[in-house]
Amino acid sequence: MPKKLLILLTSLFSITLYAQQNNESAMVLELFTSQGCSSCPPADELLDEIREQYQNQNVFVLSYHVDYWNRLGWKDPFSKESYSDYQREYAQQFNSGSIYTPQLVVNGSEHFTGSNRYKADAALKRYARSKVSNTIVIEDIKKESEKIYLNYDVKGGKFNTVTFALIVSERLTKISRGENRNRSLKNTNIVVNRIVTKVSNGKATITIPDWISGKDKLSIIAYTQDGFLKTTGATMIKI
Repeated sequence: MPKKLLILLTSLFSITLYAQQNNESAMVLELFTSQGCSSCPPADELLDEIREQYQNQNVFVLSYHVDYWNRLGWKDPFSKESYSDYQREYAQQFNSGSIYTPQLVVNGSEHFTGSNRYKADAALKRYARSKVSNTIVIEDIKKESEKIYLNYDVKGGKFNTVTFALIVSERLTKISRGENRNRSLKNTNIVVNRIVTKVSNGKATITIPDWISGKDKLSIIAYTQDGFLKTTGATMIKI
């Protein structure tokens, strides 16, 4: 089980840090999805169920909204071209000739249709026994109206990149066009911004999008990957 460390900032708000210990497991589930894709809502729902079932158990879920569905009638407000490019990096590693939604990538090691509950459950059991080689320490966190500042240090073995993903806990969106028109869709742990670095320690600054409100629950999921995009460590802070 992860430890909870309460960090009291000078701005008088607290941040809870969930940090895995050396050699503990850490599972990162990345769902590539789109509000314009009719087969994605069941995967979005499954991701939400996994988040609830495995909260505080070193299971970190992220929802990356891709942009290649936008041309078909509905522009996903959470989509970014860079997330589609990130998915293409996985396609190269998996020797896949194409990308698709909904795609669930587990620990950068395997992928399958994001709504496949059987494969998701099997992967969660399988990677629960795996050990991490990196621990990510995050401290001195400061949140302002437009940016989040933090210091970090990656400990342990070699890694290739560390990603800091700014997450919105959930949003409900009414869809007026496209394949999901006239539906209200709930998305979970939406990646709204991310930075990627190869530096093992230092300072990081993440910009908060201007559409984020005070009612939104924010967190940062940080995870390290090797040169093959496999997860080597992960942690989360709730802001």
